[in-house]
Amino acid sequence: MRNLNDLSRFRVMLPPNIATLWGVDPAGDAICGAFVLLSPIDRRQLRVIASNGDGWDHVSVSLANRCPRWQEMEFIKRAFFRPDEVAMQLHVPPADHISHHPFCLHLWRPHAGAIPLPPPAMVA
Repeated sequence: MRNLNDLSRFRVMLPPNIATLWGVDPAGDAICGAFVLLSPIDRRQLRVIASNGDGWDHVSVSLANRCPRWQEMEFIKRAFFRPDEVAMQLHVPPADHISHHPFCLHLWRPHAGAIPLPPPAMVA
C-alpha cells in the first residue's frame, strides 16, 4: 500500500470507535487513516478507511446510499495501492460474512506472498 501520508489532502478524522479499537491517533498516520475522495462517476463522497496490520493491507470504501461501483473501486485501488501491487475483493462464505455497513466494499492485499493470478488472456 502507498504511504498514506501521500494522501493527506483527502484525510479526515478516523471515527472515534475505530481509532480506539486500533489504538491510533484519530488523525491517522502513514499506515492507517480515514479519507474522503470524490467519485469519478458522480462526485459523491467515497468514504475510505485504510489500514495496515496483521499481515494485510485493507481498504474499505463506502457511500451513504449505495455500494461503490467497479469504476469507483478501481479508482480507490489506484489511489491507495502502488502500480505494481495486486489487491482483491473477497467473497467469503455466508457464515463468515460480517457487515457493519450495508454499502461498504473492501480491498485486501496480503503482505506475505503474491496473490495468484490467472493467465493474462483470461483477465481481459
